Amino acid sequence: MRFSITREALQKGLAASAAAVPTRAALPVLSNILIHAEDDAVRLSGTDMSIFVSLSVPAEISEAGVVALPARQLLEISRVLDDAPVKFAAANGNRDGAATGVDIECGRSKFRLYGQAPDEFPDFPEIDFADGWEMSAGELQTLIERTSFAVSTEDSRPILNGILWQLRGAATVMVATNGHRLAKMSRELDVSGPPAEADLIIPPKALGQVQKLYAADAVLRIARSENHLAFRSEDREVFTSLIEGPYPNYEQVIPSDNDKVAIVNRAALETAVRRVAVMADDSTRRVRLSFRSGDLGFKVQTPDLGEAEDALSLDYEGEDIQIGFNATYLLEVLRHMPGEDVRMTFKAPERAATFSPASDEPDYLCLVMPLRILD
Repeated sequence: MRFSITREALQKGLAASAAAVPTRAALPVLSNILIHAEDDAVRLSGTDMSIFVSLSVPAEISEAGVVALPARQLLEISRVLDDAPVKFAAANGNRDGAATGVDIECGRSKFRLYGQAPDEFPDFPEIDFADGWEMSAGELQTLIERTSFAVSTEDSRPILNGILWQLRGAATVMVATNGHRLAKMSRELDVSGPPAEADLIIPPKALGQVQKLYAADAVLRIARSENHLAFRSEDREVFTSLIEGPYPNYEQVIPSDNDKVAIVNRAALETAVRRVAVMADDSTRRVRLSFRSGDLGFKVQTPDLGEAEDALSLDYEGEDIQIGFNATYLLEVLRHMPGEDVRMTFKAPERAATFSPASDEPDYLCLVMPLRILD
């Protein structure tokens, strides 16, 4: 193997592929990036056996070949090199016990890096992209951005550690919840070759790679097998395992009878919550919201610490109501809410409240479960 590559292209490929490399690998080979030099490009691949990421970058190939090299050291080397062509060549005279080695040169800098036999590197899942469908990366990224923040990070209910993607032809719904908050977005997508109906539960880390690796104007080819889902563009691929099991019936927890409606400026609401939350208890983050005609009051009381109050004007229809929320959940919802104003609905202090854009996107809804108010 022998090739030359620009430092910029090398860093781009390493940063993308190394994102899938585990910090602590169960198998030594998983700490490596697979480098495959062929034709006029180098393909760099990394995996933790759950997520597979591969990126092709241009290079001048003198001799085709493949090698698996330590990801961390490769990244660190690429960061300290001069801005000059980087030359890779198979090393002669590997050390005892080393499966493979590569000499790296850039200007007057020289490195020899030992790795493992490339045939030990896991194969990517077999997925037939001919049976897939195409859609805009930007549309998919919007669905991910608006919902993924609500996913659970606890191990008690593993199914909630994934994001539900419901496919109904061109109609699609993405949902995430941790049992205390929920985010749901629906879309009629401009897709080519609409997929068959399916409910896919996807690890958020994989969808995070889709957000980072693809330009919004890229066209994605998406395909699935029984246990995997894959995304492909001209020069990069992301494969992920799917989480098995039935997702909870989220429609059952979305209230349809909330009869109290408030419309308030989103930025003003976020600022007020953030202000009084300074005094909130670290464990509950409880903030009390008092809705009255034309006025919304905020109050936090934390024993042995202090209290805080604030208020702002709003458009509110309904009886006076006081309801407690986890400030962190409120702020996360408001940070991802599009539009200038947010529409909130309630039924009672112990019932779930909904949040949605006041006018711009009726297909987006968040839900937050209340906290019991302590007198």
